Amino acid sequence: MANRVNLSESEMPRQWYNVLPDLPVPLAPPLDPQTHKPVEPQVLSAIFPMALIEQEMSAQRFIDIPDEVLQILGLWRPTPLVRARRLEAAIGSKAAIWYKDESRSPAGSHKPNTAVPQAYYNKKAGIRRLATETGAGQWGTALSFACKMFDMACTVYMVRVSYEHKPYRGILIRAYGAEVFPSPSDRTRFGRSMLASDPTSSGSLGVAISEAVEDAATHNDTNYALGSVLNHVLLHQTITGLETRKQLAMLGIQPDVLIGCVGGGSNFAGLVLPFVPDKLEGKKIRFLGIEPHACPTLTRGEFRYDYGDVARLTPLIKMHTLGHGFMPAPIHAGGLRYHGDAPILCHLVHHGLAEAKAYYQTEVFEAARLFLQTEGFLPAPETAHAIKGAIDAAKAAEPGQNVVFLYSGHGLLDLSSYDAFLRGELKDFAYPEESIKEALKACPDIKGD
Repeated sequence: MANRVNLSESEMPRQWYNVLPDLPVPLAPPLDPQTHKPVEPQVLSAIFPMALIEQEMSAQRFIDIPDEVLQILGLWRPTPLVRARRLEAAIGSKAAIWYKDESRSPAGSHKPNTAVPQAYYNKKAGIRRLATETGAGQWGTALSFACKMFDMACTVYMVRVSYEHKPYRGILIRAYGAEVFPSPSDRTRFGRSMLASDPTSSGSLGVAISEAVEDAATHNDTNYALGSVLNHVLLHQTITGLETRKQLAMLGIQPDVLIGCVGGGSNFAGLVLPFVPDKLEGKKIRFLGIEPHACPTLTRGEFRYDYGDVARLTPLIKMHTLGHGFMPAPIHAGGLRYHGDAPILCHLVHHGLAEAKAYYQTEVFEAARLFLQTEGFLPAPETAHAIKGAIDAAKAAEPGQNVVFLYSGHGLLDLSSYDAFLRGELKDFAYPEESIKEALKACPDIKGD
């Protein structure tokens, strides 16, 4: 059997797949935080272009990808599906392990799959600048690249602990022409209030989102762009799962387990959503999302309405949440340190169509080192979670089964994290139950939760 499955550029998907019309139970709508009524599209138009708002709520099963977007995605897409034979041998797996390699993009991750269309639709709407947050820096890098492709300005608020741990991400963001600031920052009202209460705050994605949303809402020429969570982001990421379906079909095999790391949920959902119709038809496919014990949103969070940010500037969305005031431990997988998850993904988990598992960061880095020493490539700490999940799934699988995971990004700009691991300086952390209960007290009381 092949070690690598490549698609030609002409085989790249021309449409995104929208799971919303196929969900057996409708997705709960986002709510206005004041009225608790479903959010009207015009409310979202303050920070998003109408094209993305329409995609967020679309009932179309397939949505055309614009030619201008396809041309830029064609710089690196389609991406290969690779058999990890040496990893299989190292763990004594009787199952096949495959990975969809999204590390080939200019940003080194899956993130440009949505950054490019978001920049395109905003440019078409006459927007000059995009403001965003970033955890580990992958999304900030992707959006700065995309904005450069469409001659737009870009401002990135990077979670402070990652800003300090991953300086080379900041360099790459600035090299693309964007500006990047550690969050909380002194550039926004909310950032200044956070620093006033805690000058040494390590920050969080919830805080950085608040800063980016405030920036966009207070400048007429600026919109907000989000790298995960929202329906339209997951829609754009389905290009990975659609390609994977084609590649597996070329091999004549059916996946038994599909695995991805989960922070906000975009890379995992992008892989699994195109397989949801298969699962609903009765095919036995497991969707397994992997998260850190330090931020156990799917495994220990409550499924309820909550804000997407600390300042409560966003609409209320129904998701698994640890509470919008959650302040995560400064683990090295900065992209997985978010208090909530994508509503679509949480909906799948709540209804038993997907599942989640949590790991400690030291066991995740051990899995990453094994992948490096067998397959030769250094994964991002976030991606290493998917690798750990795939290793355990393959060990438990029956002979002849197929485990497929999304290799969401490389770790070549995360060497300080690996240095800390090799020095034995990484500490395992599990978010305390009493802290979760305390953080959840701040969630709004919504009838029907």
